[in-house]
Amino acid sequence: MSKQAACLAVLGAGSDVGKSIVATALCRIFANRGIRVAPFKAQNMSNNSGVTPEGAEMGRAQIVQAEAARVAPHCDMNPVLLKPVSDVGSQVVLNGVAWIDATSQSYYTKKDFLFGESKAALDRLRAAHDLIIMEGAGSCAEVNLMAGDIVNLRMAEYADAPVILVADIDRGGVFAQIVGTLACVSPEQQVQIRGFVINRFRGDIALFKAGVDWIEERTGKPVYGVLPWYKHFHIEAEDAVVIENAPGFNPGSAADPTIGVIRLPHISNFTDFDPLAHLPGCRLVYLQQPQDLAGLRAVILPGSKSTCSDLQWLQDTGWRDQLLAYAAGGGHLLGICGGYQMLGDWVRDPDGIEGTPGSTAGLGLLPVETVLKAPKTTTLTDFTWGDIHGTGYEIHMGRTEPPRDRSLFAVQRRNGAACRDVDGCVSENGRVLGAYMHGLFDAPAITRRWLAGIGLAGVAVDALHGPAARDQAYEQLAEHASQHLDIAAITALLPRDLQERLR
Repeated sequence: MSKQAACLAVLGAGSDVGKSIVATALCRIFANRGIRVAPFKAQNMSNNSGVTPEGAEMGRAQIVQAEAARVAPHCDMNPVLLKPVSDVGSQVVLNGVAWIDATSQSYYTKKDFLFGESKAALDRLRAAHDLIIMEGAGSCAEVNLMAGDIVNLRMAEYADAPVILVADIDRGGVFAQIVGTLACVSPEQQVQIRGFVINRFRGDIALFKAGVDWIEERTGKPVYGVLPWYKHFHIEAEDAVVIENAPGFNPGSAADPTIGVIRLPHISNFTDFDPLAHLPGCRLVYLQQPQDLAGLRAVILPGSKSTCSDLQWLQDTGWRDQLLAYAAGGGHLLGICGGYQMLGDWVRDPDGIEGTPGSTAGLGLLPVETVLKAPKTTTLTDFTWGDIHGTGYEIHMGRTEPPRDRSLFAVQRRNGAACRDVDGCVSENGRVLGAYMHGLFDAPAITRRWLAGIGLAGVAVDALHGPAARDQAYEQLAEHASQHLDIAAITALLPRDLQERLR
């Protein structure tokens, strides 16, 4: 039997403290040193997901980490993905396939089974790699959830993985985060936690030396480094927390032409628009409160995990009227996945995929109807827009058939299999577009064509865009982390044979 890979766990003192960033940095650092490294997160809760080369669904954060590690993403890297559809329920994606919809309580009864599935996925990864960078979820010290933990200290114990605890100084209370976490876990679990990384520091790090000394003296464990806040590169966000409470925006006050994205309650895959957010001479904003849209160059309706509910939200909040007025005034609209479904005449749910069976009126801006039905489509897709080639991915339960003469993209391949199909629809006036294709703006030529269509042909889109830009960002992240973390001390946590290879 081949030797299993070593494991190193990056857990958090809370949610959104930077676990994903630290894990991503370590993936690229060790990959750069010739180690076959892979990411692993047993359970992820996020509506940001992607598709693997095998056509399986997994969290975008682990796809990002796989890119950083220079390996193909595989659903073993995220065997359990929870996609929230309400405040108390989620769709459970197991080993890359939609499994069940579960309430919080019913999901809890399946934890032992899911822990076994996650252990098996980790074992398969360990058989094919040298090092696994494991990521936790939320706080590893939620005492009311520990009995059913499948992703934090219990999984680290199974993997015999030393734990690095990440805390966020920017939100305040970093000393209480660290000491409080240790106080909430058992003495055996305290031993698992080998040291700390402090994230999102602003200002002169030298002024925090006394704080580092206090933490090390109080806990008897090392601080492996203090990571300053960075702005010179961008890494995809894992959760929509980064765009929560989007402020109002006055298009007339913007120096650059602006594209707006409606911040839906169940927004999914908002990372689709990251390439647009970093274009020079153009601005991307998320809009939550209804407002006049007349000054925007384009408005995007993004993906949604609950299309019918979010359509009702558009109606209840007044967004529906604003969007229809914008379209009537000559505005440009783009819908992706759930947003595409909303632009049509109807979204029909005869089987109650999203709740009570029934039909919900769409915005009526595209001549299509959507029927929600299983099974879920999860594909990597090659397509063309006229003579321009692009690649993207599809994740949706709906079936939408556009008129052939009004389709947007010609589809050549799905999951490697040749096909002759279409995706998307364009309005008669050419100003309203919709498609299922995620990752649309990863292709520079596709981005240029869409920008030209909304009157922004002069915005520069260079070759360092999409995947190329992400890869450069992983290198910048690795350099940033190597400068501020004690990588030698972190390496010393690994088995001796791996340490020898890393010298």
